[in-house]
Amino acid sequence: MEALKRAVIRVAATPDGCLQELPFLQRSLLLPLLSFASSLFRLSLALRRRLYRFGLLPRHRQSVAGAGDQCWQSDMGRQWEDAHGGIHRPDLCRGRNPASHPHQGTKIVKLVSGKWKVYIFGAYGYASGDEAKMLERHLSGTSARIGVGANRTAIAASIFERHGYMKFEHTLYSEKLSNPHKFGSASENGKVGVAILDDGMQVIYLIKQHWSMLCDVEIVMLNGLMPWGNNHLIPRGSLREPLGALSRADIIVVHHADLVSDGQLKVIKSKMHTVDACHAVFFTRLAPSHFFEVKNQHSTLPLSVVLNRVVLCVSAIGFPNAFVQAVGEIGPLLVDRLDFGDHHSIQLNDIEMIKERLGKLKDRFNTEVVAVVTEKDYDRDALILKEIHNFDVLVLCSSFHIMPSYGQGEDIFRRKLKELIISKFGG
Repeated sequence: MEALKRAVIRVAATPDGCLQELPFLQRSLLLPLLSFASSLFRLSLALRRRLYRFGLLPRHRQSVAGAGDQCWQSDMGRQWEDAHGGIHRPDLCRGRNPASHPHQGTKIVKLVSGKWKVYIFGAYGYASGDEAKMLERHLSGTSARIGVGANRTAIAASIFERHGYMKFEHTLYSEKLSNPHKFGSASENGKVGVAILDDGMQVIYLIKQHWSMLCDVEIVMLNGLMPWGNNHLIPRGSLREPLGALSRADIIVVHHADLVSDGQLKVIKSKMHTVDACHAVFFTRLAPSHFFEVKNQHSTLPLSVVLNRVVLCVSAIGFPNAFVQAVGEIGPLLVDRLDFGDHHSIQLNDIEMIKERLGKLKDRFNTEVVAVVTEKDYDRDALILKEIHNFDVLVLCSSFHIMPSYGQGEDIFRRKLKELIISKFGG
């Protein structure tokens, strides 16, 4: 089963021009099967969209803001969680997945938490629960709470019933002429003011929920290193919807923009214009800030701790290339990598494999060797990672930044978000 999973992932990552590089069995058997499945998926998307558009399937008015990637396996991690309130209940903003770092989500949550109580609704179906754990750790000490379950509508309803919700129509309208860079203070303390739907297109079974929820703001995140995957829908490719779906977005975020050339960014923007995508495009990056030790999460080590050392990057995230590249730019002597599948829970046999690789690197280079993992990997496997004895195991921490590219910095993002909300509820 693991071999089949790897084969599917490989086919889904292979562009049409490189199909000859696939093994014969994958090319002759698996490729046609996945292509046929993608055609069925495209048909089901179009059919369901029309059923909702013509009112033949019911829609629920909930208040959630969401974020996510256009592609599965982008792993930008629980990233852009944000939005606001709406008619009778705090209303719905939605997106495609962000995830190995929840910094994108915590960034927006911290823009509004302290003003309004924030709830994040996610259907994290992974047994490891890594992303929910990571969000909880980053958002501890704020008013944010996380609801987890397959049925997000039910989760939202139960939380609104338990805590109440704010009605924002009059509150937001009164702020129309106030500072466009700030959200006003909430007058109904304790009630839910912002609800965020995270990762609305993460898996196929969520499509019904994605379309059945009315939303007010849609935020879509693209991985700048692979914005369109191989241009095919899942499972033949990694696109969750056709590129035309970008036309529904209110805000588009291109992540890892610092790892992409200016020429490539212009190509991405040009591609978005061809599908009539919105003009509110923001560019973001993750900037490494420090390390902490797996054995002591309260420790803080400078990035320079890996200088002149051999580093083994160990990760179980959807898109490890950006992680490995970021570690390499810190300046270690050499960077090696050991990649596991996204959300893979490290087992004892994996620990032995990691220790063996570290030992070989130490013998080969006759110098200090350190293992580096992501925060997502730490939150999933904190206990078992402590079983790596005789070697330092560090966790890379990063901060999320909206880059002031093309005049679209953080202040512009705040203003754009507020304008979208006011246009919905402020008249």
